[in-house]
Amino acid sequence: MPRRRIIPVFVPHMGCPHQCVFCDQRQISGAQAPVTAAQLRAILDAALSQSGAGAELAFYGGSFTAIGEADQVSLLEAAQPYLRAGHLFALRCSTRPDCIDESVIARLRRYGMQTVELGCQSMNDEVLRRSGRGHTALDCEHAIALLKSHGFSVVAQLMTGLPGSSDATDLESAERIAALHPDGVRIYPTVVVEGTPLAAMYQRGIYSPQALESAVNLCARMWELFRYEEIPVLRVGLNPSESLHNAVLAGPYHPAFGELVLGRMYYNLAKPLLAPHRGADTITLCVAPRAVSRMVGQKKTNLRALEQEFSIKSIKISAEPLEEWEIRLQTEGNTGIVDRIDR
Repeated sequence: MPRRRIIPVFVPHMGCPHQCVFCDQRQISGAQAPVTAAQLRAILDAALSQSGAGAELAFYGGSFTAIGEADQVSLLEAAQPYLRAGHLFALRCSTRPDCIDESVIARLRRYGMQTVELGCQSMNDEVLRRSGRGHTALDCEHAIALLKSHGFSVVAQLMTGLPGSSDATDLESAERIAALHPDGVRIYPTVVVEGTPLAAMYQRGIYSPQALESAVNLCARMWELFRYEEIPVLRVGLNPSESLHNAVLAGPYHPAFGELVLGRMYYNLAKPLLAPHRGADTITLCVAPRAVSRMVGQKKTNLRALEQEFSIKSIKISAEPLEEWEIRLQTEGNTGIVDRIDR
């Protein structure tokens, strides 16, 4: 899925028929009130005047297709002049799997919606129940299939560390989503946000969030699974903001969480390449220029850990004209290459 410039508009809690235990979209998005049609036009005018045409408008932060039809149409109508003028080329929205049906799809198509992001969160019904989601894994399967049959791009959102989940259930959820062949996925580790039911569960000692290291390891495995299936991972970790930073009580929140996960993936790729060279003096790992910092790891953690694990005196990183995920190993008399993730 090509990277597009997105103008995000947040509709926090609009249309949500359930209170998920982890959710406070006002804190997560930084938006405190639903946007109106007039406000939407002002947002678009400001965004498009600064950077020109070619943007995609995205309704995020709530269940867009669950809000009242009149409110949906008001916002969709407000976007139409920008679509007709070519200032916007598409619309996208996020919603719940149980808020997709033929009538909703007909309305979205009529107003130029191209991409729908579904908050599946888990494909384990017990985890969904304990998280207060109010839908089932079967609802996710039906919604993805229905949207794809009508030509929509579909992005599935998953969460790790929800109440009742484990690494095994989260990996199984990733496998089930991959089998549905969405056009992209987002992965969010669960964090405890002040004022949510999950915060009360955490404070009473009946919910334990993932540790940062555990969440990084798990999300790396999930990303590897989706990469193997050629499904783009659009984001891992919550978008950092001041309001979210101040509201997080516990859990694997990190402003550069995605980079930590990418670093772990490169670490995992390098291990089988280095294993035959245990005890070597100096080894150089060659990667694409954009992958250098990921291979090094934050504060050189990858290099230090690999040197210790394989008793290598010094590991150096060199930027070379290689493909993403490709690593070439250089020693005085040996070279090797890893260009895919083994499962």
